[in-house]
Amino acid sequence: MSIITDNHIKLSDGHNVGYAEYGDLKGKPVLHFHGTPSSRFEADNPDLDAIAVRLNVRYIVPDRPGIGLSDWKPYTIASYPDILAEFADKLGLDRFAVTGLSGGGPFAIACAWKIPQRLTTAISVSSPAPFDLPGVKEALIKEERQQYEMADKMPWLFRLFLWKFARDARKNPASIHAMFANAADADKTLLTQPGVKRAFEHMVFGAFEQGTRAATYDWALLARPWGFSLNEIKMPVHIWQGEADTFIPAKHAHVLAEAIPDAHTRFFPNEGHVLIVTHFEELLKTAIG
Repeated sequence: MSIITDNHIKLSDGHNVGYAEYGDLKGKPVLHFHGTPSSRFEADNPDLDAIAVRLNVRYIVPDRPGIGLSDWKPYTIASYPDILAEFADKLGLDRFAVTGLSGGGPFAIACAWKIPQRLTTAISVSSPAPFDLPGVKEALIKEERQQYEMADKMPWLFRLFLWKFARDARKNPASIHAMFANAADADKTLLTQPGVKRAFEHMVFGAFEQGTRAATYDWALLARPWGFSLNEIKMPVHIWQGEADTFIPAKHAHVLAEAIPDAHTRFFPNEGHVLIVTHFEELLKTAIG
């Protein structure tokens, strides 16, 4: 097993970026952006690690600022590619693929917009679309819409909500799975697998390692304009979406596909939010070409 979860590297501004590595540490680099709330532990699953080893993929998952081992500093979806580019420089990576799950999807898309010359492939999975585009916010279920609005407009209250959630999770890790109470049947089935259950608990604990500020900020960013137009993207972007996803509805993937000039979409019938687990081998094969 080649899982290393407690790496960190210092950028030129003095801020540390924490990250985990999975798979073949000398393999083809794929940088993955974790969801919200999540962290570098998102691929902390021996089954996924074994797939990455077999495909000779070096799967790198950085914590965003203030998450896990990464120092806090303000950032935006549009500015994050600059952080990522320097992070890649420090690792000695010239070109690499990017993947993003759920709340990490916009950051993968932002990299396709801002640093296409560094990317071999860009893939977003179960990604929200910009909330300022028609029909996007309205497509969310009421509970999800309220959470985004609270994080954006009343961050102090949302931090309190997350603090209680994190406190309960520390007392009883099984309570974390209450997040998936409204999940698709496919997602609930996946969470019964020991490797998936373990990774899910670790990634949520990592999200609140430094408290709730960064996770709240991450949520709020998704509720705001991204800072660039999707029609400015000059490289292909792969968009994967489960049609049964209850957290990010398929409407979001359709909006992304319509707005990104060279979008390659795949819709998975009867699949939910975390289809990346079921299709991890296919994801990596797409990423490395």
